[in-house]
Amino acid sequence: MSLPNGFLDELRSRVTLSQVVGRKVIWDMRRSNQAKGDFWAPCPFHQEKSASFHVDDRKGFYYCFGCHAKGDALTFLRETENLGFMEAVELLAREAGMPVPARDPVAAEKADRRSQLAEVMEQAVQFYRLQLRAAAGAAARDYLDRRRLPQASQERFEIGYAPDARQALWSHLRGKGVPGEMIVEAGLAAVPDGGGEPYDRFRGRVIFPIRDQRGRAISLGGRAMDPNARAKYLNGPETPLFDKGRSLYNHGPARDAAGKGAQLIVAEGYMDVIALVEGGFGAAVAPLGTAITEEQLRMMWRIHPEPVIALDGDAAGMRAALRVIDLAMPLLEAGQGLRFAVLEGGKDPDEILRSGGGAPALQKAFDAAQPMVNLLWRRETEGKVFDSPERKAALDKSLRAALKRIADPSIRSHYGEEIKRLRWELFGTRRPGPAPGGRSTGGGMGRGTGRFGPPVPVMPLPSTRGSMLASDDDRVADRLREAVILAILIAHPGLLPRFEGDLERMEFLDESHDRLRHLILHHHDAPDPGQKIRAEAGHDLERLFALPHVQIAPPIRHPEDAELATLCLAEEIAKLVSARGVQREISEAAEDLTGLADEGVTWRLSQAAEARNSAGRSMKEDTNDLGEDRAALSAHLQSLIDAQVWVKKRS
Repeated sequence: MSLPNGFLDELRSRVTLSQVVGRKVIWDMRRSNQAKGDFWAPCPFHQEKSASFHVDDRKGFYYCFGCHAKGDALTFLRETENLGFMEAVELLAREAGMPVPARDPVAAEKADRRSQLAEVMEQAVQFYRLQLRAAAGAAARDYLDRRRLPQASQERFEIGYAPDARQALWSHLRGKGVPGEMIVEAGLAAVPDGGGEPYDRFRGRVIFPIRDQRGRAISLGGRAMDPNARAKYLNGPETPLFDKGRSLYNHGPARDAAGKGAQLIVAEGYMDVIALVEGGFGAAVAPLGTAITEEQLRMMWRIHPEPVIALDGDAAGMRAALRVIDLAMPLLEAGQGLRFAVLEGGKDPDEILRSGGGAPALQKAFDAAQPMVNLLWRRETEGKVFDSPERKAALDKSLRAALKRIADPSIRSHYGEEIKRLRWELFGTRRPGPAPGGRSTGGGMGRGTGRFGPPVPVMPLPSTRGSMLASDDDRVADRLREAVILAILIAHPGLLPRFEGDLERMEFLDESHDRLRHLILHHHDAPDPGQKIRAEAGHDLERLFALPHVQIAPPIRHPEDAELATLCLAEEIAKLVSARGVQREISEAAEDLTGLADEGVTWRLSQAAEARNSAGRSMKEDTNDLGEDRAALSAHLQSLIDAQVWVKKRS
């Protein structure tokens, strides 16, 4: 449906974003400034303790510096409530007291039809609940008692019973004036292939109502009482209300429990979910009679960034896990994954909870849940022998093919590192190191080597240990560039509006740099942002401006030259973006599993290097090569040489 021009803008202007978001978060009032519409809280989209989720009421947008979630009030409702666009518009419009423009007649008719079907489904739920308490439900009550399901749980999950009669529900609903075609359309009754009177789809079964995330009854599930029934469990058919691949059992309550900090557990069926909730695991869901679908995975990730898939420890459970892995790999994002709890003895969660171990045993299994990469490795190696180069090469080939399915380059790189570690362990290849007998494999009589014994360790000077250049991180240049960017923005706060978007998107390697970035963005509109930042930054700021690389930066030595600061800041950001682009390209190209590189990889790396060099050259031309920066850096290095800082001073 298309909305009139200006309607959404008017809607957003009438609704305060912090009021919409405030229903899902607890504000950090130490950082928030209510008077200016500036709010901070722990992010509702991923698990964290710090307040990295920012809401700006004036702009009407939110942004998380941790998981990078962003949007407006409509986006927030759609993501947290799993609503469609028009559903979110209607909900927000009701809060704002705005009438929604007339809808398309066909779409309105479909929506009204779904509402009517949901009412029919609700009547069926109530009928089956009454039947469980009637004389006909005695056998079903006995079954639930044997499963140790208390009355409170039966009420919570609205469990019912479908009598073993051909038209019990049909006759009840028709007597209430419900049209026959609606009973069939809701999936509650079926028409015989040869024609004739419709019959109840659920007969002689314990009934489990299925509700969507908003709490509407959309279908039913039934567990057969007859052990010889063709299907032990039966779900309702696809209807305008019910899409199996887009629904989860216990969706709404699980989302609420996960929002309060509970771990999301994905079980196999209704009874497992009910048992988990009764055992204290409130955030439990189950797919509905099908293998997990892509849409169900996305729904789980909206509830929790790292669901735990609870698997029976048998062959069928492992096959199910491997199907989920293949489905999930292309969808993985930073901070969004899966873990797998393989339950011992082929037991399901309900059986473990009813055994002597109870909830503690199950919690132990969930705590030991394995990351997805472990099950991927297990699939490729379990039961196989790698006693020849050809078999090892076949393993490498299959692993490369699997990793290529991961779209996110950073995750793909980390998977490659973990696979490489597991490969070392499997093949037992000796890593490079000291030769047997403790002697060094190197030669020469360099400094720190004893004349007749093993190398003499030389301790670094305290000033050397404290230097960022002494770090073993191979991305020192990126850290230094981060420091210069932050220092320029602190010294020249007037540049922030122009570079605010770049700063928000930037991923900082150093935690202290990330904290400074938060302060800069938080105080950028203060009367004296520099003073505010200095008052709160403390040691982080001292350490930043103590770096020689920062002290010699032209914008720091010439704080009065705003044009120079603009050029230098643009150059540093461009270099940082270029360098990280190269790093991503290397991660994608160099699939270091076999230690070999082909011509395609070499070409890609050369192109990446040339792109980086070109970026650097173009920026240098625009800034007259910043020779003053080089001269100052050279002078600093010469002072270190003249002082002979490598010589240990006598005390």
